[in-house]
Amino acid sequence: MRVDIWSDISCPWCFIGKARFEKALAAFPHRDDVEVAHRSFELDPRLRHTRSTTDTAHAAKYGMTPAQARAAEENLARVAEDEGLTYLVDHRDHGNTFDLHRLLHLAAARGRQHALLNLFYEGNFASGRSIYDVGHQVELAVRAGLDEAEVRAVLADRQAYADEVRDDEAAAARLGVTGVPFFVVDGKYGVSGAQPVEVFAQVLERARRDHAPRPTLVATADQAGCDADGSCAVPSDTGSVG
Repeated sequence: MRVDIWSDISCPWCFIGKARFEKALAAFPHRDDVEVAHRSFELDPRLRHTRSTTDTAHAAKYGMTPAQARAAEENLARVAEDEGLTYLVDHRDHGNTFDLHRLLHLAAARGRQHALLNLFYEGNFASGRSIYDVGHQVELAVRAGLDEAEVRAVLADRQAYADEVRDDEAAAARLGVTGVPFFVVDGKYGVSGAQPVEVFAQVLERARRDHAPRPTLVATADQAGCDADGSCAVPSDTGSVG
């Protein structure tokens, strides 16, 4: 069984959704037969300049007051902490993630994608350092087990692994994916958003039992995720698998 996960490093619900999915997978009796592939999705591909996500910036982007924006971030932090994750609220940078995705494809080619993705999420949401700093990217890639010279060569060559990123994004477009995280389980079932652990567990079991000709969306209600316009909702509830 294969699970494809479209996500972006800048998406807090992708960080949370990955943790929830991995809890479900760890409890799945057939977990050793599951292959997980992380696919690229840029929430804001047109963004060229890194900016700090202050309360004022959040407020302007989402049509909130600064106090409401702060409360939303604090709520995300609580949700993340409930999943055992560290989530820093203050002054996280936001920028173009194309190079991060290119490095993740390099890591996939070297069998280190999972390790690097974890480090990128932690570097963005839990470190207090900018994930868009090249030195930080190289440091994390080396910690994940990649060769520093190769990492720097990929970052210097804008075409390296660019096609792989675009192919992932084209596949997402064909599936109608407009927000992340988005999970396709065994090429059969689509799960949108950072659903509860129980939903992921049900989908894994259902995919093991059943066969379907193409992805069928099975969890959408009040999804916890980030839309293609960069909006990251804080839902009141989440859907379940019928």
